Amino acid sequence: MGNIIVIAILAVVIVFALRSSKKHMKGQGGCCGGSEDIHIEQEKKKLDGPVIATRIMHIEGMHCEHCKDTVERAIGRIQGAAAEVDLGRKIAVVSLDRPVPDDQLITAVTLMDYKVTSVE
Repeated sequence: MGNIIVIAILAVVIVFALRSSKKHMKGQGGCCGGSEDIHIEQEKKKLDGPVIATRIMHIEGMHCEHCKDTVERAIGRIQGAAAEVDLGRKIAVVSLDRPVPDDQLITAVTLMDYKVTSVE
């Protein structure tokens, strides 16, 4: 009888963990210190000049709106760069109004503990 109770409790815990993980992987749950309940829409960075180049950065480790905001802010701190993150595709579309080395973009993202797998 005791084993049945333990198994039932474990089953309930597993169900809740799987539901939470599913939301997390879709970018719908809070993670990384963020929460969808306190997500504040931030004003997008505007570049000083016309866009002269665009880079597509493939980034692993982004799961939620907080991750998206973190990457956009990190790239936005670079002079001449602004980013728009697509969580579903795991990319950041980076607009540049001046030459910016790919290494500088990669460093900005990796310092935030995300992994850049490629830059196009």
